[in-house]
Amino acid sequence: MSKCSIIISGGTLDEPQTLDVLNRTENSCIIGVDRGVEFLYRHKILPSYIVGDFDSLPEEIMAYYRERGDVPIREYNPVKDASDTEIAVRLGVTLGSEQMIILGATGGRIDHLWANVQSLTIPFKAGVEAVILDPQNRIRLIGNETHLFREEAYGPYFSVFPLGEIIRGFNIRGAKYPLRNHTLMPCDSLCVSNEFAEDEVVIDFAGGTVILMETRDRDV
Repeated sequence: MSKCSIIISGGTLDEPQTLDVLNRTENSCIIGVDRGVEFLYRHKILPSYIVGDFDSLPEEIMAYYRERGDVPIREYNPVKDASDTEIAVRLGVTLGSEQMIILGATGGRIDHLWANVQSLTIPFKAGVEAVILDPQNRIRLIGNETHLFREEAYGPYFSVFPLGEIIRGFNIRGAKYPLRNHTLMPCDSLCVSNEFAEDEVVIDFAGGTVILMETRDRDV
């Protein structure tokens, strides 16, 4: 089984999903990030590391881990050059992770969400399979050729966006809205909310990095 890091960040955490991911991912390295540490503390789940400036974490929780002495603490000044989640992502890569699941990276402030999406570049360039996950979205970066299968899809919809660069020779096959030799621009919303037309969708392009979001509507 590949080594997996699970990052519990300080955004919105869906309790059933978070516990499910933690329970079914064996031998994982659990990294608690700032307010995400509170979730682990409350559920009596021992993290492998905790990182952050801890400006939104109750002091009694930090005191608990300091007194235990068996959980490495990476504490940073709030005035720093990277977000807490980025620091956790870099730690996961440094530890030799082959997979990375980031929970609590969505919800709340959009600037934090976008910083977390951009942080996916770090594991992507290191060859680590990394995803941001919440009950409605699975977000990852893709390069070159990617195959999506209906039976494995996270939801009925998928959207693609360039990560700040022009993507040339962009193709989508097997989808409701196919594309051939399209130039995908950073301001392009053409590829929002596509759907499967066949059991397999193939996305390929000449070069660059693309954000892939697999999505589903909220249960009512």
